[in-house]
Amino acid sequence: MSYQVALAPSTVQKITELDSEVQQRLAQKLEELSLNPRPEDAHPLKDTERLYKVRLGQYRIIYQIQDQPLLLTVIKIAHLKDY
Repeated sequence: MSYQVALAPSTVQKITELDSEVQQRLAQKLEELSLNPRPEDAHPLKDTERLYKVRLGQYRIIYQIQDQPLLLTVIKIAHLKDY
Protein backbone atom coordinates (compact mmCIF):
# COMPACT_ATOMS: atom_id res chain seq x y z
CA MET A 1 0.00 0.00 0.00
CA SER A 2 1.26 3.45 -0.75
CA TYR A 3 0.86 6.67 1.16
CA GLN A 4 -0.92 9.63 -0.34
CA VAL A 5 1.45 12.59 -0.66
CA ALA A 6 0.16 16.04 0.28
CA LEU A 7 2.09 19.29 -0.02
CA ALA A 8 1.80 22.19 2.39
CA PRO A 9 1.03 25.44 0.51
CA SER A 10 4.47 26.87 1.26
CA THR A 11 6.15 23.82 -0.28
CA VAL A 12 4.16 24.21 -3.50
CA GLN A 13 5.58 27.74 -3.84
CA LYS A 14 9.11 26.50 -3.10
CA ILE A 15 8.85 23.73 -5.71
CA THR A 16 7.87 26.22 -8.42
CA GLU A 17 11.04 28.19 -7.64
CA LEU A 18 13.33 25.17 -8.15
CA ASP A 19 14.90 24.34 -11.50
CA SER A 20 13.35 21.56 -13.54
CA GLU A 21 16.09 19.00 -12.80
CA VAL A 22 15.60 19.38 -9.05
CA GLN A 23 11.82 19.23 -9.51
CA GLN A 24 12.17 15.91 -11.35
CA ARG A 25 14.44 14.47 -8.66
CA LEU A 26 12.00 15.71 -6.02
CA ALA A 27 9.06 14.05 -7.77
CA GLN A 28 11.01 10.78 -7.92
CA LYS A 29 11.96 11.01 -4.23
CA LEU A 30 8.36 11.72 -3.21
CA GLU A 31 7.23 8.69 -5.21
CA GLU A 32 9.79 6.57 -3.35
CA LEU A 33 8.65 7.99 -0.01
CA SER A 34 5.02 7.21 -0.83
CA LEU A 35 5.99 3.54 -1.08
CA ASN A 36 8.36 3.57 1.91
CA PRO A 37 8.07 6.69 4.11
CA ARG A 38 10.76 5.47 6.51
CA PRO A 39 13.75 4.55 4.32
CA GLU A 40 17.24 4.12 5.77
CA ASP A 41 18.28 7.65 4.80
CA ALA A 42 15.31 9.27 6.59
CA HIS A 43 15.88 10.53 10.09
CA PRO A 44 13.27 11.47 12.68
CA LEU A 45 13.50 15.03 13.91
CA LYS A 46 14.39 15.36 17.56
CA ASP A 47 11.51 15.56 20.04
CA THR A 48 8.93 14.52 17.44
CA GLU A 49 7.30 11.22 16.67
CA ARG A 50 5.97 11.83 13.18
CA LEU A 51 8.34 14.36 11.57
CA TYR A 52 11.19 13.10 9.43
CA LYS A 53 13.88 14.62 7.25
CA VAL A 54 15.56 13.21 4.20
CA ARG A 55 18.30 14.65 2.05
CA LEU A 56 17.90 15.25 -1.67
CA GLY A 57 21.20 16.57 -2.97
CA GLN A 58 21.59 20.06 -1.52
CA TYR A 59 18.01 20.11 -0.22
CA ARG A 60 16.24 18.73 2.83
CA ILE A 61 12.68 17.47 2.74
CA ILE A 62 10.82 17.69 6.05
CA TYR A 63 7.67 15.59 6.16
CA GLN A 64 5.07 14.19 8.50
CA ILE A 65 3.87 10.60 8.44
CA GLN A 66 0.34 9.66 9.36
CA ASP A 67 -0.34 5.92 9.36
CA GLN A 68 -4.14 6.11 9.68
CA PRO A 69 -5.04 7.05 6.97
CA LEU A 70 -1.86 6.53 4.96
CA LEU A 71 -0.75 10.13 4.45
CA LEU A 72 2.65 11.74 3.96
CA THR A 73 2.58 15.55 4.22
CA VAL A 74 5.58 17.52 2.99
CA ILE A 75 6.01 20.36 5.48
CA LYS A 76 9.13 22.07 4.15
CA ILE A 77 11.70 21.88 1.37
CA ALA A 78 14.86 23.83 2.13
CA HIS A 79 18.31 24.30 0.67
CA LEU A 80 21.05 23.23 3.07
CA LYS A 81 22.18 26.86 3.49
CA ASP A 82 18.63 27.80 4.58
CA TYR A 83 17.97 24.73 6.69
